[in-house]
Amino acid sequence: MGMFDDIKKKVMGMAGSRGGKAKSAVDKGADMADDKTGGEHTENIDEGADTAKDAVDKAGAGD
Repeated sequence: MGMFDDIKKKVMGMAGSRGGKAKSAVDKGADMADDKTGGEHTENIDEGADTAKDAVDKAGAGD
């Protein structure tokens, strides 16, 4: 879980002014996690990434 906490902190730090970049970072983190797990948890990782990107939108950084 620690890796995802670190990613979340970085994304939320960028969300205020760089929503598009934050979402890109979420996608990159999800891809990295998917690679590290050998694709065994793709569905869960994608769901988590979508939740994180929704949080970026809610933070007012939508684009």
